[in-house]
Amino acid sequence: MVASEWKIFCESGLKDLSTVNWNDPQYRRSVVASLVRGVYRLENYRHQNGHVPQDLALPWWDFFDFQLKEWLEDNDGIGKSIFCAKYEYKYPCPGDLDIPQYVIAFRGTILESKDTMFRDIKVNTQCLLNKLHKNSSFQNAIQYVKKNTVDLSRGASLWLAGHSMGSAMALLAGKKMARMGHFLTTYLFNPPFFSVPIDKIIKTEKVKFWIHITNSVLKAGAGMLAVIGRHHRQHDHEAQAHDPFDQHDHEAQAHDPFDQLSNWFPHLFVNPDDLICEGYINYFEYRMKMEVIGIGKIEGHATKQSLMKLLPKGSVYSDSKVEAEAEAVALHLIPSAFLTINRGQDPHALQQWWNPSHDSETKKYNTTTRIE
Repeated sequence: MVASEWKIFCESGLKDLSTVNWNDPQYRRSVVASLVRGVYRLENYRHQNGHVPQDLALPWWDFFDFQLKEWLEDNDGIGKSIFCAKYEYKYPCPGDLDIPQYVIAFRGTILESKDTMFRDIKVNTQCLLNKLHKNSSFQNAIQYVKKNTVDLSRGASLWLAGHSMGSAMALLAGKKMARMGHFLTTYLFNPPFFSVPIDKIIKTEKVKFWIHITNSVLKAGAGMLAVIGRHHRQHDHEAQAHDPFDQHDHEAQAHDPFDQLSNWFPHLFVNPDDLICEGYINYFEYRMKMEVIGIGKIEGHATKQSLMKLLPKGSVYSDSKVEAEAEAVALHLIPSAFLTINRGQDPHALQQWWNPSHDSETKKYNTTTRIE
Protein backbone atom coordinates (compact mmCIF):
# COMPACT_ATOMS: atom_id res chain seq x y z
CA MET A 1 0.00 0.00 0.00
CA VAL A 2 2.75 2.47 0.95
CA ALA A 3 4.67 1.62 -2.23
CA SER A 4 1.61 2.30 -4.37
CA GLU A 5 1.07 5.57 -2.50
CA TRP A 6 4.61 6.63 -3.41
CA LYS A 7 3.85 5.98 -7.07
CA ILE A 8 0.64 8.02 -6.89
CA PHE A 9 2.51 10.78 -5.06
CA CYS A 10 5.28 10.90 -7.69
CA GLU A 11 2.74 11.00 -10.52
CA SER A 12 1.01 13.96 -8.83
CA GLY A 13 4.07 16.16 -9.41
CA LEU A 14 4.61 16.95 -5.73
CA LYS A 15 7.94 15.11 -5.73
CA ASP A 16 9.36 18.01 -7.75
CA LEU A 17 9.02 20.27 -4.68
CA SER A 18 12.26 18.95 -3.22
CA THR A 19 13.68 22.36 -2.24
CA VAL A 20 12.33 23.55 1.11
CA ASN A 21 11.39 27.23 0.99
CA TRP A 22 8.75 28.28 3.49
CA ASN A 23 9.27 31.91 2.48
CA ASP A 24 7.70 31.11 -0.90
CA PRO A 25 3.87 31.40 -0.86
CA GLN A 26 3.65 28.83 -3.66
CA TYR A 27 5.66 26.32 -1.64
CA ARG A 28 3.46 26.88 1.43
CA ARG A 29 0.31 26.48 -0.66
CA SER A 30 1.60 23.28 -2.27
CA VAL A 31 2.63 21.67 1.01
CA VAL A 32 -0.67 22.48 2.71
CA ALA A 33 -2.60 21.16 -0.31
CA SER A 34 -0.59 17.95 -0.07
CA LEU A 35 -1.47 17.61 3.62
CA VAL A 36 -5.15 17.97 2.75
CA ARG A 37 -4.72 15.31 0.06
CA GLY A 38 -3.19 13.19 2.80
CA VAL A 39 -6.53 13.13 4.66
CA TYR A 40 -8.23 11.74 1.54
CA ARG A 41 -5.53 9.08 1.25
CA LEU A 42 -5.69 8.37 4.98
CA GLU A 43 -9.40 7.55 4.70
CA ASN A 44 -8.64 5.42 1.64
CA TYR A 45 -6.02 3.53 3.68
CA ARG A 46 -8.51 2.96 6.51
CA HIS A 47 -11.14 1.75 4.06
CA GLN A 48 -8.77 -0.78 2.44
CA ASN A 49 -7.00 -2.00 5.58
CA GLY A 50 -9.62 -1.58 8.28
CA HIS A 51 -7.30 0.38 10.59
CA VAL A 52 -4.57 3.04 10.60
CA PRO A 53 -1.27 2.46 12.43
CA GLN A 54 -0.17 5.37 14.60
CA ASP A 55 3.21 5.60 12.86
CA LEU A 56 1.81 5.57 9.31
CA ALA A 57 4.07 7.64 7.04
CA LEU A 58 2.50 8.27 3.65
CA PRO A 59 4.45 10.54 1.28
CA TRP A 60 1.73 13.21 1.24
CA TRP A 61 3.05 14.41 4.59
CA ASP A 62 6.26 12.48 5.21
CA PHE A 63 7.95 13.89 2.08
CA PHE A 64 7.54 17.40 3.53
CA ASP A 65 8.84 16.42 6.97
CA PHE A 66 5.48 16.19 8.71
CA GLN A 67 4.32 13.32 10.86
CA LEU A 68 0.77 12.17 11.48
CA LYS A 69 -0.19 12.89 15.09
CA GLU A 70 -3.92 12.18 15.34
CA TRP A 71 -7.05 11.89 13.25
CA LEU A 72 -10.78 12.28 13.76
CA GLU A 73 -13.47 9.85 12.65
CA ASP A 74 -17.09 10.83 12.20
CA ASN A 75 -19.45 9.91 15.00
CA ASP A 76 -22.88 10.44 13.46
CA GLY A 77 -23.62 6.74 13.01
CA ILE A 78 -24.03 6.88 9.22
CA GLY A 79 -20.69 5.42 8.23
CA LYS A 80 -17.29 5.26 9.84
CA SER A 81 -14.71 7.42 8.09
CA ILE A 82 -11.75 9.71 8.73
CA PHE A 83 -12.50 13.33 7.88
CA CYS A 84 -9.76 15.26 9.68
CA ALA A 85 -6.09 14.80 10.56
CA LYS A 86 -3.51 16.66 12.61
CA TYR A 87 0.08 16.86 11.39
CA GLU A 88 3.21 18.00 13.22
CA TYR A 89 6.21 19.54 11.48
CA LYS A 90 9.44 17.82 12.48
CA TYR A 91 11.57 20.98 12.41
CA PRO A 92 9.46 23.77 13.93
CA CYS A 93 10.67 27.37 14.09
CA PRO A 94 8.83 29.07 16.96
CA GLY A 95 8.06 32.67 16.12
CA ASP A 96 8.23 32.21 12.34
CA LEU A 97 4.66 32.78 11.13
CA ASP A 98 5.42 31.25 7.73
CA ILE A 99 6.17 27.82 9.20
CA PRO A 100 3.44 25.88 11.01
CA GLN A 101 4.21 23.57 13.87
CA TYR A 102 0.85 21.86 13.50
CA VAL A 103 -1.71 21.66 10.69
CA ILE A 104 -5.28 20.43 11.16
CA ALA A 105 -6.65 19.46 7.74
CA PHE A 106 -10.13 18.44 6.55
CA ARG A 107 -10.85 16.36 3.47
CA GLY A 108 -13.65 17.00 1.00
CA THR A 109 -16.35 14.73 -0.37
CA ILE A 110 -15.70 11.07 -1.18
CA LEU A 111 -18.54 9.36 -3.05
CA GLU A 112 -16.76 6.15 -4.05
CA SER A 113 -17.39 4.38 -0.73
CA LYS A 114 -20.65 3.79 1.10
CA ASP A 115 -18.75 4.49 4.33
CA THR A 116 -18.33 8.10 3.23
CA MET A 117 -21.04 8.73 0.62
CA PHE A 118 -24.10 9.11 2.85
CA ARG A 119 -22.17 10.92 5.56
CA ASP A 120 -20.66 13.38 3.09
CA ILE A 121 -23.98 14.04 1.33
CA LYS A 122 -25.46 14.88 4.72
CA VAL A 123 -22.62 17.26 5.56
CA ASN A 124 -22.87 18.97 2.16
CA THR A 125 -26.61 19.44 2.66
CA GLN A 126 -26.02 20.97 6.07
CA CYS A 127 -23.47 23.34 4.53
CA LEU A 128 -26.01 24.43 1.92
CA LEU A 129 -28.65 25.07 4.59
CA ASN A 130 -26.16 26.87 6.87
CA LYS A 131 -26.55 24.12 9.49
CA LEU A 132 -22.97 22.83 9.53
CA HIS A 133 -22.59 23.90 13.15
CA LYS A 134 -25.18 21.25 14.07
CA ASN A 135 -23.23 18.42 12.47
CA SER A 136 -21.79 16.03 15.06
CA SER A 137 -18.50 15.66 13.17
CA PHE A 138 -18.03 19.42 13.10
CA GLN A 139 -18.93 19.76 16.77
CA ASN A 140 -16.26 17.18 17.52
CA ALA A 141 -13.81 19.02 15.26
CA ILE A 142 -14.36 22.48 16.74
CA GLN A 143 -13.77 21.16 20.24
CA TYR A 144 -10.59 19.55 18.96
CA VAL A 145 -9.45 22.81 17.35
CA LYS A 146 -10.26 24.78 20.50
CA LYS A 147 -8.31 22.35 22.67
CA ASN A 148 -5.28 22.47 20.39
CA THR A 149 -5.40 26.25 20.14
CA VAL A 150 -5.44 26.64 23.91
CA ASP A 151 -2.69 24.04 24.35
CA LEU A 152 -0.53 25.83 21.78
CA SER A 153 -1.12 29.34 23.06
CA ARG A 154 2.46 29.61 24.27
CA GLY A 155 3.99 30.31 20.87
CA ALA A 156 3.49 27.24 18.69
CA SER A 157 1.60 27.90 15.46
CA LEU A 158 -1.49 26.00 14.38
CA TRP A 159 -2.86 26.19 10.83
CA LEU A 160 -6.21 25.05 9.47
CA ALA A 161 -6.80 23.73 5.96
CA GLY A 162 -9.46 22.02 3.89
CA HIS A 163 -10.74 21.27 0.40
CA SER A 164 -14.33 21.73 -0.81
CA MET A 165 -16.61 20.41 1.95
CA GLY A 166 -13.55 20.22 4.19
CA SER A 167 -12.80 23.89 3.57
CA ALA A 168 -16.31 24.72 4.81
CA MET A 169 -15.45 22.97 8.07
CA ALA A 170 -12.08 24.73 8.31
CA LEU A 171 -13.73 28.07 7.51
CA LEU A 172 -16.38 27.75 10.21
CA ALA A 173 -13.80 26.58 12.73
CA GLY A 174 -11.55 29.51 11.80
CA LYS A 175 -14.44 31.97 12.15
CA LYS A 176 -15.29 30.68 15.60
CA MET A 177 -11.68 30.89 16.74
CA ALA A 178 -11.31 34.40 15.27
CA ARG A 179 -14.29 35.59 17.33
CA MET A 180 -12.45 34.25 20.37
CA GLY A 181 -9.38 36.31 19.43
CA HIS A 182 -7.34 33.49 17.84
CA PHE A 183 -6.59 34.40 14.22
CA LEU A 184 -5.39 31.08 12.81
CA THR A 185 -3.67 30.87 9.43
CA THR A 186 -6.22 29.08 7.27
CA TYR A 187 -5.95 27.61 3.75
CA LEU A 188 -9.27 27.00 1.98
CA PHE A 189 -9.12 25.20 -1.37
CA ASN A 190 -12.28 25.52 -3.50
CA PRO A 191 -14.44 26.67 -0.55
CA PRO A 192 -18.20 26.48 -1.22
CA PHE A 193 -20.00 29.77 -1.89
CA PHE A 194 -23.75 29.35 -1.90
CA SER A 195 -25.34 31.71 -4.43
CA VAL A 196 -26.99 31.74 -7.85
CA PRO A 197 -24.20 31.74 -10.51
CA ILE A 198 -25.36 34.92 -12.28
CA ASP A 199 -22.15 35.11 -14.34
CA LYS A 200 -22.90 31.73 -15.89
CA ILE A 201 -26.53 32.56 -16.66
CA ILE A 202 -26.33 36.18 -17.86
CA LYS A 203 -23.53 37.28 -20.17
CA THR A 204 -24.27 41.03 -20.47
CA GLU A 205 -22.07 42.92 -18.02
CA LYS A 206 -24.49 45.86 -17.66
CA VAL A 207 -27.40 43.56 -16.80
CA LYS A 208 -25.30 41.60 -14.31
CA PHE A 209 -24.20 44.83 -12.67
CA TRP A 210 -27.77 46.09 -12.16
CA ILE A 211 -28.90 42.69 -10.91
CA HIS A 212 -26.12 42.84 -8.34
CA ILE A 213 -27.09 46.36 -7.24
CA THR A 214 -30.72 45.30 -6.85
CA ASN A 215 -29.67 42.21 -4.91
CA SER A 216 -27.45 44.32 -2.65
CA VAL A 217 -30.20 46.83 -1.90
CA LEU A 218 -32.61 44.00 -1.05
CA LYS A 219 -30.12 42.26 1.23
CA ALA A 220 -29.02 45.47 2.92
CA GLY A 221 -32.62 46.57 3.53
CA ALA A 222 -33.73 43.15 4.78
CA GLY A 223 -30.67 42.95 7.00
CA MET A 224 -31.42 46.32 8.61
CA LEU A 225 -35.03 45.28 9.24
CA ALA A 226 -33.80 42.06 10.83
CA VAL A 227 -31.50 44.05 13.13
CA ILE A 228 -34.37 46.34 14.15
CA GLY A 229 -36.50 43.28 14.90
CA ARG A 230 -33.79 41.72 17.04
CA HIS A 231 -33.36 44.97 18.99
CA HIS A 232 -37.09 45.10 19.72
CA ARG A 233 -37.11 41.48 20.89
CA GLN A 234 -34.05 42.08 23.05
CA HIS A 235 -35.64 45.19 24.57
CA ASP A 236 -38.83 43.26 25.39
CA HIS A 237 -36.82 40.45 26.96
CA GLU A 238 -34.75 42.83 29.10
CA ALA A 239 -37.89 44.59 30.24
CA GLN A 240 -39.18 41.32 31.66
CA ALA A 241 -36.03 40.24 33.44
CA HIS A 242 -32.56 41.62 34.01
CA ASP A 243 -29.69 39.46 35.14
CA PRO A 244 -26.55 41.50 36.02
CA PHE A 245 -24.39 38.43 35.43
CA ASP A 246 -25.44 38.51 31.76
CA GLN A 247 -24.03 41.99 31.23
CA HIS A 248 -20.86 40.67 29.59
CA ASP A 249 -22.88 38.55 27.16
CA HIS A 250 -25.07 41.49 26.19
CA GLU A 251 -21.99 43.62 25.58
CA ALA A 252 -20.49 40.89 23.38
CA GLN A 253 -23.71 40.63 21.36
CA ALA A 254 -23.61 44.39 20.78
CA HIS A 255 -20.60 43.87 18.50
CA ASP A 256 -21.22 42.96 14.88
CA PRO A 257 -20.26 39.26 14.52
CA PHE A 258 -19.27 39.93 10.89
CA ASP A 259 -16.96 42.85 11.66
CA GLN A 260 -15.32 40.85 14.45
CA LEU A 261 -13.68 38.81 11.67
CA SER A 262 -12.18 41.80 9.83
CA ASN A 263 -8.66 41.20 11.19
CA TRP A 264 -8.66 37.55 10.13
CA PHE A 265 -7.43 36.91 6.58
CA PRO A 266 -7.96 33.30 5.49
CA HIS A 267 -6.32 32.20 2.23
CA LEU A 268 -9.01 31.35 -0.34
CA PHE A 269 -8.10 29.46 -3.51
CA VAL A 270 -10.82 29.55 -6.16
CA ASN A 271 -11.28 28.84 -9.85
CA PRO A 272 -13.76 30.91 -11.93
CA ASP A 273 -14.87 27.75 -13.76
CA ASP A 274 -15.75 25.97 -10.50
CA LEU A 275 -19.41 26.63 -9.72
CA ILE A 276 -18.86 25.60 -6.13
CA CYS A 277 -16.44 28.39 -5.24
CA GLU A 278 -16.45 31.00 -8.04
CA GLY A 279 -18.99 33.16 -6.16
CA TYR A 280 -16.20 34.46 -3.94
CA ILE A 281 -14.72 36.35 -6.91
CA ASN A 282 -17.78 38.53 -7.46
CA TYR A 283 -18.42 38.72 -3.72
CA PHE A 284 -15.18 40.63 -3.17
CA GLU A 285 -14.83 42.38 -6.54
CA TYR A 286 -18.33 43.88 -6.52
CA ARG A 287 -17.70 45.25 -3.04
CA MET A 288 -14.87 47.29 -4.48
CA LYS A 289 -16.89 48.37 -7.53
CA MET A 290 -19.68 49.65 -5.30
CA GLU A 291 -17.12 51.64 -3.34
CA VAL A 292 -15.92 53.31 -6.54
CA ILE A 293 -19.40 54.45 -7.61
CA GLY A 294 -20.23 55.77 -4.16
CA ILE A 295 -22.59 53.17 -2.68
CA GLY A 296 -20.04 51.31 -0.65
CA LYS A 297 -22.12 51.58 2.54
CA ILE A 298 -25.03 49.72 0.96
CA GLU A 299 -22.71 47.03 -0.36
CA GLY A 300 -21.02 46.90 3.03
CA HIS A 301 -24.33 45.91 4.61
CA ALA A 302 -25.11 43.52 1.74
CA THR A 303 -21.84 41.59 2.07
CA LYS A 304 -22.91 40.61 5.58
CA GLN A 305 -26.20 39.09 4.44
CA SER A 306 -27.48 36.01 2.67
CA LEU A 307 -31.00 36.19 1.27
CA MET A 308 -31.66 32.59 2.34
CA LYS A 309 -30.78 33.57 5.90
CA LEU A 310 -33.17 36.53 5.79
CA LEU A 311 -36.26 34.53 4.81
CA PRO A 312 -38.88 34.47 7.63
CA LYS A 313 -38.84 30.68 7.90
CA GLY A 314 -35.07 30.83 8.46
CA SER A 315 -35.37 33.07 11.51
CA VAL A 316 -36.78 30.48 13.88
CA TYR A 317 -33.75 29.14 15.66
CA SER A 318 -32.95 27.82 19.09
CA ASP A 319 -32.38 30.37 21.83
CA SER A 320 -29.05 28.72 22.57
CA LYS A 321 -26.31 31.33 22.62
CA VAL A 322 -23.98 28.93 20.82
CA GLU A 323 -26.47 28.46 17.98
CA ALA A 324 -27.27 32.16 17.91
CA GLU A 325 -23.61 32.94 17.28
CA ALA A 326 -23.32 30.26 14.58
CA GLU A 327 -26.46 31.51 12.84
CA ALA A 328 -25.47 35.19 13.03
CA VAL A 329 -23.55 35.14 9.74
CA ALA A 330 -24.03 32.74 6.82
CA LEU A 331 -21.24 30.17 6.61
CA HIS A 332 -19.62 31.47 3.42
CA LEU A 333 -19.65 35.20 4.29
CA ILE A 334 -16.39 36.77 5.50
CA PRO A 335 -15.12 40.37 5.43
CA SER A 336 -11.44 39.74 4.65
CA ALA A 337 -9.28 37.30 2.71
CA PHE A 338 -6.26 36.64 0.56
CA LEU A 339 -8.03 35.53 -2.63
CA THR A 340 -6.04 33.48 -5.15
CA ILE A 341 -7.69 32.87 -8.52
CA ASN A 342 -6.47 30.08 -10.79
CA ARG A 343 -7.71 29.94 -14.38
CA GLY A 344 -6.27 26.52 -15.19
CA GLN A 345 -7.98 23.25 -16.01
CA ASP A 346 -9.66 20.82 -13.59
CA PRO A 347 -11.41 23.68 -11.75
CA HIS A 348 -12.42 21.73 -8.62
CA ALA A 349 -9.37 19.47 -8.41
CA LEU A 350 -7.08 19.85 -5.41
CA GLN A 351 -3.95 19.14 -7.46
CA GLN A 352 -4.28 22.44 -9.36
CA TRP A 353 -3.00 24.19 -6.23
CA TRP A 354 0.41 22.54 -6.29
CA ASN A 355 0.96 22.91 -10.04
CA PRO A 356 3.80 25.50 -10.40
CA SER A 357 2.76 26.35 -13.96
CA HIS A 358 -0.81 27.39 -13.19
CA ASP A 359 -1.98 30.90 -14.13
CA SER A 360 -2.97 32.52 -10.83
CA GLU A 361 -3.19 35.90 -9.16
CA THR A 362 -3.60 36.83 -5.50
CA LYS A 363 -5.29 39.89 -3.99
CA LYS A 364 -5.84 40.94 -0.42
CA TYR A 365 -9.37 42.09 0.39
CA ASN A 366 -10.92 43.73 3.42
CA THR A 367 -14.52 44.73 2.75
CA THR A 368 -14.49 47.01 5.80
CA THR A 369 -11.84 49.10 4.03
CA ARG A 370 -10.47 48.61 0.52
CA ILE A 371 -8.46 46.22 -1.62
CA GLU A 372 -4.68 46.23 -1.11
